[in-house]
Amino acid sequence: MEEQPPRTWRDQVVELLYWRDVKRSAAVFGGGLFLLLCLTQCSIVSICSYATLALLSVTIAFRIYRGILQAVQKSEEGHPFKAVLEQDVTLSEDLVHKYSDLVLGRINYTLRELRRLFLVEDLVDSLKFAVLMWILTYVGALFNGLTLLILGLIAAFSLPVFYEKYQTQIDHYCGLVNDQVKGIVGKIQDKVPGLKRKAE
Repeated sequence: MEEQPPRTWRDQVVELLYWRDVKRSAAVFGGGLFLLLCLTQCSIVSICSYATLALLSVTIAFRIYRGILQAVQKSEEGHPFKAVLEQDVTLSEDLVHKYSDLVLGRINYTLRELRRLFLVEDLVDSLKFAVLMWILTYVGALFNGLTLLILGLIAAFSLPVFYEKYQTQIDHYCGLVNDQVKGIVGKIQDKVPGLKRKAE
């Protein structure tokens, strides 16, 4: 039997968003939605404090219960969390370097793109960026950040499944819209001087 290559974190995210493992996806979606809904009522500090206190209450109660049980039974089992306490939870240098390089690459790419857009290297791209920011002012007026996060989470767990089911129809209509937009942008570029893209 052929051995399968190890799954990357991207594969795991795709499986999560496409509900390949229903229980796991439901747990992540439900937990994330519950946390975001809690944040609409309480601050992040309060939620972290309550969650920490709840976890500590469970572990302390279990530790005391096991201690009493061992005293009554006169057993020498030791600490109930001994196996977990002996596990290595430190991050390896390779792992830290891998993800720090990945994050650094994303940050540098974002900074280069922002510089290009703000200093109008390409007028068309800068105008598109300005239109996007203008639209976001209206979005910001209608929704706060938490509402957008809640909608984003719901969309992340529902749109991929919807797209997978109706991919042919969605691709067809997206292609039509894309052709129309390209046609309109092309006409505007031809009529307005200075809007033509540089030849690549």
